[in-house]
Amino acid sequence: MTNKSILLIDDCLQNLKLTQFLLRQEGFKVGTAQNADQALSALEECIPDMILMDIQLPGMDGLALTRHLRRDETLRDVPIVAFTASAIKGDEEIARAAGCDGYITKPIDTRTFISVVREYV
Repeated sequence: MTNKSILLIDDCLQNLKLTQFLLRQEGFKVGTAQNADQALSALEECIPDMILMDIQLPGMDGLALTRHLRRDETLRDVPIVAFTASAIKGDEEIARAAGCDGYITKPIDTRTFISVVREYV
C-alpha cells in the first residue's frame, strides 16, 4: 500500500471512475477534477505527488493547464503525466514540450496501468 496522492483530471466520468477505482485499490489517495477550474481549485487545497492530465479538457485544455502549472513554483516539480485518448504520431512530443513528464494512452491497459503510474510517484 502507498500513501501517495494523485490528482486525476479527466472530463469523462467513466474514465474518472475506472481510473480512480484502480488507483484506490493500490492505496493511492485520489482527487479528481473534470476541468481546469476544478483542477486549480483542488491544487489550492493540496499538492499531489502526481497529476494525471487529460489533454482534451473543455475550456482550458490539458496542455495549456500543464504549461500554467509549470510556471507555478509550488507545482513545478510535481510529475504531470499526459493521460489521453489522442495517440496520433507526434502527440507525445507535444505533451512533453508542454511540460508533461510522461504519456499514457487511453483506453488504459488495466494490467499494466499501476506499474506505469508507479514510475512517476
